[in-house]
Amino acid sequence: VQLVESGGGLVQPGGSLRLSCAASGFVFSSYAMRWFRQVPGKERELVARISADGTATYYGDAVEGRCTISRDNAKNAVYLQMDSLSADDTAVYICNVLGLGRWGQGIQVTVSS
Repeated sequence: VQLVESGGGLVQPGGSLRLSCAASGFVFSSYAMRWFRQVPGKERELVARISADGTATYYGDAVEGRCTISRDNAKNAVYLQMDSLSADDTAVYICNVLGLGRWGQGIQVTVSS
């Protein structure tokens, strides 16, 4: 199982960013996927979750209304569109496959002017 995140970086407050997670090594279309974020000294926080077929989503309170999780089962990829970013969104964002206990290496998102 391999999960590789991309699309992070530095963005100004109020800006947008789209993260991608490329998955391999398992039947992607059979598993729900999640995005977490991690800030040093704080617990890992669930950002969003999407069902295996993409029809059901869940968002954490901190990002509700500002983020959209989606997936493309043909491409074995899950995405996280983040809008209206603020400094509080600065974190390492990590992709996870629900049920397999596997995590990506994470990608840094920094919101700063």
